[in-house]
Amino acid sequence: MMAQQVVFDEVGGPEVLRIEKVEHGEPGPGEVLLRVDALGLNRAEALFRAGGYYYQPTLPGSRLGYEASGEVLAVGEGVTGFSVGDPVLTAGTGEMSASGVYGDHLRLAADGLLHRPGGTDAVTGAAVWLSYSTAYGALVEQGGLRPGDTVLITAASSSVGIAAIQIANHIGAIPVAVTRSSAKRERLAQLGAAHVIALDEGGLLEQVAEFTGGRGAEIVFDPVSGPGLAEVARAVTPGGLLIVYGWLDPRPAPLPLNWSLRILGYGNLQVAGVPEVRHRIWHFLDAGLRAGTLAPVIDRTFDLEEIVEAHRHLESNSQIGKIVVTVRH
Repeated sequence: MMAQQVVFDEVGGPEVLRIEKVEHGEPGPGEVLLRVDALGLNRAEALFRAGGYYYQPTLPGSRLGYEASGEVLAVGEGVTGFSVGDPVLTAGTGEMSASGVYGDHLRLAADGLLHRPGGTDAVTGAAVWLSYSTAYGALVEQGGLRPGDTVLITAASSSVGIAAIQIANHIGAIPVAVTRSSAKRERLAQLGAAHVIALDEGGLLEQVAEFTGGRGAEIVFDPVSGPGLAEVARAVTPGGLLIVYGWLDPRPAPLPLNWSLRILGYGNLQVAGVPEVRHRIWHFLDAGLRAGTLAPVIDRTFDLEEIVEAHRHLESNSQIGKIVVTVRH
């Protein structure tokens, strides 16, 4: 049976992406054949495509993508825990060049799959795992977020930022959202931010001091890094924690000359890839989705044939929430 998959032959902008037809074959021992119904787009994939990720693509013909949602069509020998017809999602644990998930059918190892939590549909399933496992893994598993803590969330309109807002509220912490533009203020407040800091309206530290009574935040959750990290670090209360989980600004990142804080560089695959942690994340998500305290926000959907345009939208920084690509069959 022929399948479609998205590949690229050189690093560059969205225009390097193309769709090719391949023979996917039947699942081998320990493998599952998945019909993909929706794909969740992540900033990591744009960085990988452009050559700016922490590992480089294998070219030509590199695949792309971490996050897919769909239905099991067949299972190989020795597979337990999954049956034909099961709604599932990918756990984002593979190396993208070899096992990227952008396509309409996938043959992949069963240990890279999860049952969809919370009874979610395919589109929601494509939007939930990486964003929420990143926020939960960093804030709860490694950050020890507690009720009453103030957590400052930069790039708050991203899918991970929104997940962090919801998780903080679910736990009883106080989420403070940071956005570059006041245009996103109202929406972030609607999504549960206790306070919104718009950087076009004033300095970060002055606004943090106002919202925390001069104390600062117990946790700062930042995917940007770069030269601005020194100021972000000063928003942490003495003895608090700065979590850096990305490098949207790849320039060197200085720290304050006089600082009293803990710093954590967070890598989601190294945390959520541990089976017992993944088990806890899944049950946390399942409970939150069923209760309605966790609810992925879908910014916009595209068709698989529009993958180039979807990546352009991803890089526009205009979105609030997750960009999802749907697959027609």
